[in-house]
Amino acid sequence: MLGVLGLVCASAFAGPKGPPPPGIPPPPGLPIDGSVVVLLFIAVFFGLYKINNLKINKKTPL
Repeated sequence: MLGVLGLVCASAFAGPKGPPPPGIPPPPGLPIDGSVVVLLFIAVFFGLYKINNLKINKKTPL
């Protein structure tokens, strides 16, 4: 009987000791992170400009 009681008490103390410590904080944001949307708009407009130039310069058959 004392053996069973000893195992129960031992398992109570063998449990986890609370939450784990907090991890490493993330690195600071780079300056380009704030301008991603602006760069995306510039890329889309540049692509439309290039497509438009290609269509204008293309010769049409008579």
